This record gives sequence, structure tokens and C-alpha cells, in this order.
Amino acid sequence: MIDRVRHDRGILDTSTVILLNRLHDPTVLPNEPLITAITLAELSVGPLVAKSDDERSARQAHLQQAEADFDALPFDAAAARAFGRVAASLRQAGRKTQARSYDAMIAATALAHALPIYTCNPDDFSGIDGLDVVAVPMPIR
Repeated sequence: MIDRVRHDRGILDTSTVILLNRLHDPTVLPNEPLITAITLAELSVGPLVAKSDDERSARQAHLQQAEADFDALPFDAAAARAFGRVAASLRQAGRKTQARSYDAMIAATALAHALPIYTCNPDDFSGIDGLDVVAVPMPIR
């Protein structure tokens, strides 16, 4: 379900973390924004696959800022169990779990903690039963 309610706590997906410094309206985010260890994992890949020094530096800065600003929620046993529900939901919706494995694991962590996902890419989380998705407007360049 996609909503626009501002929650007390919510998980920012990786796209939102990357665009965080470009968001102009902080009221589109939860009062207490959280991230998952999966987002840190996803951000850790960025500098290693960058095609230029400038891109590598920018991606490293995103990773370091996220590490400094957030205590990441772990992917624990409860999230692993929720991942099964996420994978089943995606399969029933005709989507492949492997294609969006980071997103599926972030969604599982959100479900395990009964938290909504705040994302600039709500379609990435479509078809996942029981997940509250809050669409964050894509910042204008």
C-alpha cells in the first residue's frame, strides 16, 4: 500500500538516502528516519564499481555520511523470516526476488520492525503484501 502519511519512525530506502541532501521538504520524511544494514551494504558497493575518481569520491561520501548519521537496523532472524513473505509476495505479483534483492531485504527488515518504507522509487516495493510504502517526491535537479 502506498501512502503519504508522516510516521514517527520509518525506514529510508537506499534511493532516498542517496537523494537526502537534495530533498527540500523535510516533512516528507518520518520524524525519526532509520536505515537498514542492507542500505549500508548497497552503498558500500558504489565506490568499488565507480567508473571515475569523481564518482568514486561522491559515492564514498554518501556511504560515510550514512554511517555517521544513522545506526543501521540489522538484517536479523526476524527479518530473515519476513524475507520469506516478501519473496512469496513478489513471486505472486509476477516479480523476481533476485532482480531487486536489496529492496526485498530492506522491505523484510521494515516488515520485521512494523515500519513503513520511505522511497523515491515506490514501484521498487510494489506487490509486497503488508508493506506500508510512503512515496517521497523525487527532488528536482
